[in-house]
Amino acid sequence: MKKLIITAIIGTGMMFQSCTKVDENVYDKYTADQFFADPKGADIALASVYARMPQFGGGDNGYYDTNNMCTDEQVVPHRVSGDWGPENAWLYTRAWTPALGQINTTWNACYNSIYLANLAVEQLEKANAPAAKLAEVKILRAWFYYLLIDDFGDVPFYTDNNVTTAQLKTQTRTQIFNWIVGEITANADLLPETKGGIFYGRFNKWAAYTFLAKMYLNAGVYTGTAKWAECLAACTKVASAGYTLHPGTANASSPLGNRYFELFGDTCPDDETILAIWLKRNVIGNNVLALRSVNGPNGVAMFGYSGWNGTIVPEETYNKYAANDVRIKQFLIGPQPGGVTYTPKVTSLINPGAGITEGVRGVKFYPVAPNDGSGSSNDFPIYRYADVLLMIAECHVRLGNAASAKPFIDQVRTRAGVGALSANPTLENIYDERGFELNWEGHRRQDMIRFGTFTLGHGLVPAVDAHWQLFPIPTAAMNANPNLKQNPGY
Repeated sequence: MKKLIITAIIGTGMMFQSCTKVDENVYDKYTADQFFADPKGADIALASVYARMPQFGGGDNGYYDTNNMCTDEQVVPHRVSGDWGPENAWLYTRAWTPALGQINTTWNACYNSIYLANLAVEQLEKANAPAAKLAEVKILRAWFYYLLIDDFGDVPFYTDNNVTTAQLKTQTRTQIFNWIVGEITANADLLPETKGGIFYGRFNKWAAYTFLAKMYLNAGVYTGTAKWAECLAACTKVASAGYTLHPGTANASSPLGNRYFELFGDTCPDDETILAIWLKRNVIGNNVLALRSVNGPNGVAMFGYSGWNGTIVPEETYNKYAANDVRIKQFLIGPQPGGVTYTPKVTSLINPGAGITEGVRGVKFYPVAPNDGSGSSNDFPIYRYADVLLMIAECHVRLGNAASAKPFIDQVRTRAGVGALSANPTLENIYDERGFELNWEGHRRQDMIRFGTFTLGHGLVPAVDAHWQLFPIPTAAMNANPNLKQNPGY
């Protein structure tokens, strides 16, 4: 398997692919238009934008935490030992403010990425670059806007970097939704159908249609108008590409003793993975998820490095898994290597905080070797075929045809070892299965909002009103741009 290795250097990028021969081109003799019209020059423009993606998967104190610590699947509590501040627990308990660092980091990450994408579009358009390259960066730019409207609702919108703060205008969530859908539908069929290889970690045609399906899946939230039939059509297009579920069979050499967990290792398998973020310890981002969860001695015994004793899985989430579910192997509970015993119940998140060994731990992204105490090189899946199957099932149920949904959810359940449903699926079945299958992969906040559970109380989390379904515009952004209007309730 070849990997696309991306390095950003001062606002531009260099894209390298493993090879055995290097042909030198003297690029400083080219004009800018000549350079970006050349396929290699176009790849460099694309690489500068793709270099931003690692911050959206498996990192610490940024987009991933903002969008996952507020769900029912994970939280980092303050510890009675004095470790960890209350910030992630504030996310979990719906107590964040516009000044919270993770929210500001999320906002900046999206807009920095959009700036680079706008620059790449301008460079490729001026150079009359290959249509597929221009289509790819346009869809990538749309993806960053999708992250913004999902988190913040109405946001400043621009596609030309030659704009001042005073000229920067906010557009509604619906307006930007329509623009994103237009960008995808205009460009998806221009993208290659190649899976894996140089398109590992890049938008191909099938990743673009999965992105489109996600837009339609959440259209009711974003615009007030549901688009289940359109979502189903986009998913059906992806299903025609020949993706399959990766095996869920026992294998002693696989992470956690099962091939299922190969999906979250150093390279996400091409049979099921549609789009992944490529991560490399101490080079391109880091996947900290497993190391951040386990206790220090437990981490030394299992991985060779001390764990951070941070993230826990809420007891009620762990308890929903069946004992024969392959996916339950991702959780650590009870006695563990290193003389550590994890107890499921957590009695306090902030004051005085959780005990040192309280809380179920998660090692879904079991660190690949070599690793160190800063993180690991596990890649992060953005879109998987299992997600597409569950989207198809949800659309069928919401369109009133639960019988048609059953084969799709049953594929996912059978791979997990829990078997087919005994009756046609309900929306509750779909919601639960998405939680079981996609745990820690960044989909739960969307799912909870779409299914109407996000504002409900659970565990140590109180019920809240609907304004918490959007994050506030960060204080720093409000100070920098007087044209911004704060989201209601903040």
